[in-house]
Amino acid sequence: MRLLNASGCLDALTAPAVAAELDAFVTKTVTPLPRGGNEPVRIAETEVGMLNAIGLANPGIDGFLHQMLPRLAGLTVWVSVGGFSVREYAELCERLEGEEIAAIELNLSCPNVDEVPSGVGEVVAAARALTTKPLYAKLAPAADVAENAKAAEAAGADGLSLVNTVKGMALDERTLRPVLARGAGGLSGPALRPLALAAVFAAYEATRLPIVGMGGVASGRDALELLAAGASDIALGTILFSDPAAPTRIRAELEAELAAHGFADPDNAVGAAHEPEASTLDPKSRVGRKKSLHTRANVVG
Repeated sequence: MRLLNASGCLDALTAPAVAAELDAFVTKTVTPLPRGGNEPVRIAETEVGMLNAIGLANPGIDGFLHQMLPRLAGLTVWVSVGGFSVREYAELCERLEGEEIAAIELNLSCPNVDEVPSGVGEVVAAARALTTKPLYAKLAPAADVAENAKAAEAAGADGLSLVNTVKGMALDERTLRPVLARGAGGLSGPALRPLALAAVFAAYEATRLPIVGMGGVASGRDALELLAAGASDIALGTILFSDPAAPTRIRAELEAELAAHGFADPDNAVGAAHEPEASTLDPKSRVGRKKSLHTRANVVG
C-alpha cells in the first residue's frame, strides 16, 4: 500500500517535509494554458468538511515543466492533468511522456469546471495512445461509477483514483447568500467518506484495476475501511490542511487497526468487505475478539 496526497491538497514546495512522508506526491491539476482560477471567496469550511471552488488555478503545462517540476526532484511525482477537450488531455500526456514522473492522473471529475469532457473511455484511449506512463482515471462518486470504471479499464487505464469532490454549497449565516463567489464548490472531508466507500466498493466489483481510495480519510480506521472496500492505495486530502503530521499518524493508526483485525499487512486487507461472511481466520490466531473484517488466510497468528 502506498500513501499519497489528493491532488490540490498539498503544496510540496511550501511543505516539503509533509510531502517527504508520502510514498508519492500528486500535483495540482495542470492544464494546457495558465489559469488564474475562480474569483475569491474560493474556500469555505462547513460543519461536515470543506468547500473549494479554486477553478484549476495553475501555471499551465509550460510553466509546470520549466518552473515547478525541476523543484520536485527527489519526490516520486504523479502529475494530475485536466483539459477541455479530448485532444487537450492527450497532448498533455504527450508533453509528459519524456519527463521523470511516475504516473499521470487524468482529472475527469472536477466539479468546478463545466467544460470537462464526460466520455471517460474516449479521454483515456486518446491519452493511452500518446503515453506509456501509468494512467490513473480520477472519477467522481456518481451513480455510474462502475460503468465509468469499466470504460476506463477497456480504454487502457492502469488504475483508478476514487473519488473527487462532489458539488455542495454553504450560505452565509447573516446574509443567506452563498459563501463562495461561484456559489457552489467541491465538498471534501468527512461527509465525502461514505460516498468514497460506495464508489470504491462498486469499482472493485466492476474491475480489478488498482484503486487509489480517497475521501474524508482522517484516521487509520478510515484508511482500513477504504482498503476493505477495494482500494490498494490511500490518498489524504482535507486532513492535510489541519494536520500536517497526518501521514505519520495515520500510518501508525493503520498498523494498529490491521493488527487488531488479524491482517499481516495492508495488502492483505484489500477487498475484505467483499469476502464471504464465514471466517477464514486461523483458529489459533492470538486475536481474541470477533473480527469484523477478514479475507482468505491473511492473518497473523
